[in-house]
Amino acid sequence: MKTIGLVMIVKNEGRSLEKCLSRIKQLVDEIYITDTGSTDNTLEIAEKYHAHVSRFVWKNDFSAARNFALSQSSCDWNLVLDADEYLVSGKRKDLQSFIEKGGFVGAIQRHDSYKEENGELSRSIAYITRLLPRDTWFEGRIHEQVVSPLPIAPLPLVFDHDGYLQEGKGERNLEILLDELREDPEDPYILYQAARTLWLMKDYARADGYFENFYRFVPDSGTGYRTSGVISYIYNLMGLKKYETGFKIIKNEAERLASYADYHFACGTFYTQAIFSDVQRYVNYLPRIESSYMRCLEIGEVPEHEGVYGNGSFKAAYNLGVWYEVNGDVKKALNYYRKAQSKGYQLAKERIKKLM
Repeated sequence: MKTIGLVMIVKNEGRSLEKCLSRIKQLVDEIYITDTGSTDNTLEIAEKYHAHVSRFVWKNDFSAARNFALSQSSCDWNLVLDADEYLVSGKRKDLQSFIEKGGFVGAIQRHDSYKEENGELSRSIAYITRLLPRDTWFEGRIHEQVVSPLPIAPLPLVFDHDGYLQEGKGERNLEILLDELREDPEDPYILYQAARTLWLMKDYARADGYFENFYRFVPDSGTGYRTSGVISYIYNLMGLKKYETGFKIIKNEAERLASYADYHFACGTFYTQAIFSDVQRYVNYLPRIESSYMRCLEIGEVPEHEGVYGNGSFKAAYNLGVWYEVNGDVKKALNYYRKAQSKGYQLAKERIKKLM
């Protein structure tokens, strides 16, 4: 039977490390933790779980740290995690059978929690390559990528991630990304990450130029991040009220992104904001609000699309409820609010209460 090691890089992870290790310990044979300068109780927690602890001087390079950590492991396969990732479902036998099948590196399904502008807690889904055979490494100073001739396949492991709820990571990441862009200013992946980091920081004006260059240089197909980048670009243009540019992007991507609920959700939101900004100018887009959210519900939730959970179900249903309520069709509004409420969506429950 192949051995499996847990490999982590950490710094001041006292808030989350115990939760992470307590959930994952049964899935691995050994735990390897590389510390990059903790001053809290991180190392005490690591020792409690009998981890092999090593130290690495931080160089603003995640791949360098990850590769050093991987070099400490003597296991046949390594599961790479961050301390703010917590196992939700999956068992050792799932990992073992994936390894025995062979021919792939494994990607975990991760649910990323974040706060929207209205304070609402949402989550998005991402697949991240994290199960690697020995002598497989990373490249890229940040948002590092696995270097392997093997194709990627999803693992039957699901994790929660709350790192995006913590302050300060955006500024740290941006510094590294901008350094990388100085070396290669036309790299579409780094442009995407810089643009998206600034967008998440709500610095829409600075993000705009990076999104524009990302869109110019990104290939039309063959990249996993293109869809996320385009959808984020649409939202950023909405934040800047650059509606004419947004309409051009939406039209240009209509065929390519037709099967993505997140694209149609972004379109419905964009049309709504544009009409609010200038009813006379954009009134012709009014019917597209309803059709966009309807299309979201037709597509449904597709985890492989790595979108926001709810955009293919309760969030789209709620927005349709708002649409019908505003247009005076209370019966239809209640119908869609109830669809959203059935998924536990609190905002829908509040609207039903008011309408009833």
